[in-house]
Amino acid sequence: MPVSFSQTLDNYDVIIIGSGLGGLTTANRLAYCGHKVLLLEHHHRLGGLATWFKRKGHIFDISLHGFPYGMVKTCKKYWNKEIMKSIVQLKNIVFDNPQFNLRTTFDKEDFISILNTKFKIPLQTVNSFFETVAAMNFYDDQSMTTRELFEQFFPGRTDVHRLLMEPITYANGSTLEDPAITYGIVFSNFMNRGVFTFEGGTDKLIHMMSDELEKNGVTICTNAKVDNILVENGRVTGVLVKGKEITSKAVVSNSGITNTIHNLTDRSCFSDEFLEKADAIRVNNSSCQVYMGVKDGESIQDVGDLLFTSTSPEFDSSELLDIHTQSKTFSVYYPKTRPGHDRYTIVASMNGRYDDWMSLSDLQYEKEKEDMIARAVTDLDRYLPGVKEKIDWLEAATPRTFNRYTLHTDGTSFGTKFEGLDISRTIFKEVPGLFHVGSVGIIMSGWLGAINYGVIVSNDVDGYIRSV
Repeated sequence: MPVSFSQTLDNYDVIIIGSGLGGLTTANRLAYCGHKVLLLEHHHRLGGLATWFKRKGHIFDISLHGFPYGMVKTCKKYWNKEIMKSIVQLKNIVFDNPQFNLRTTFDKEDFISILNTKFKIPLQTVNSFFETVAAMNFYDDQSMTTRELFEQFFPGRTDVHRLLMEPITYANGSTLEDPAITYGIVFSNFMNRGVFTFEGGTDKLIHMMSDELEKNGVTICTNAKVDNILVENGRVTGVLVKGKEITSKAVVSNSGITNTIHNLTDRSCFSDEFLEKADAIRVNNSSCQVYMGVKDGESIQDVGDLLFTSTSPEFDSSELLDIHTQSKTFSVYYPKTRPGHDRYTIVASMNGRYDDWMSLSDLQYEKEKEDMIARAVTDLDRYLPGVKEKIDWLEAATPRTFNRYTLHTDGTSFGTKFEGLDISRTIFKEVPGLFHVGSVGIIMSGWLGAINYGVIVSNDVDGYIRSV
């Protein structure tokens, strides 16, 4: 259980700011290696965007529930077997839009078959595409865009582009104009074995992770917002929280990289060259969600686990970001998804721009939220006729909501664009003892990316602490 802030000590080997999956993993690995670790979270609940909330007997997961098979190996190796055993495949993925309608297990074999038989793409072309994206890596040329990659293999086939791109856009906010390598690496991960989720929901996951952290000796403190990262003589010395200085050899910020540089750390600590690059970082877009709870005792039919739906004629990254977008993904939580809870919930997810929502007056804001909820229920009714009468809870989240609860710059749900990764990886070279972990670049975003990045950063921190 988290301790009261008054119970925290004056000194730790390392302090972790924020409890997203990257922060939790970094804390766990460092404690496992024998370091004295303090984890500080400004919210009352752990998990960052991988968390949950309760309303009227319903439990709602905040984030879209889907990640690659790689989570199985990662959780087994860096968390524990119990967490690994709760990872299950979502086998019923639905696409429904004016260009095509299909169901898929979202794995490589099924996608190859669909592209060949339904979309009439020659097998040689399909296999060549998969071989190309599978060979992509971080050090490849970044000049080719995803749009150019698609046109190279499937010229003029906007229906194929939609099939290949739409799920990835919902997963990490990427667009057709982002580097092709960022698409290829993420797509290859998903295409390995399909889409997976955590059976039992994020509440079970975070509780299991919290238990593991405590077993390894991590001190967890919630409701503890860090005001500043302290630096003396060019090196990190600790943090300031609620007027109290807590010293440490190293600080790992799981706050966004832009927030870490511009708000938590004095800018004078960084070189002009570093700041110039940091100021050029673009944050990814945010998202909107509509949470729908079905009345106790009511049920809904199995219409799929993830439904990528749209009435927009063609895939368009800007259309997905429009405040009145016609595109959304429904995550359907059945009792099988949360064993022991005989309840049904649905979450509609849409991408969104922070500026669009921040420009509204309070009255306009509430009106747009109500309209968004109404559109989501109407669209869901196409798959579950009469579902409106079964719903007893409706609530919406917008980029303003995510900014409020996560403190992310512009309420970003997906971290930064590609250039953020280099800044995140080199910040400790600017200020010894200061490290960052979180969603930076599309490669290090999402559940799997965040956890794997936590492993990488924990290795960096361990080496640093042992050297000073």
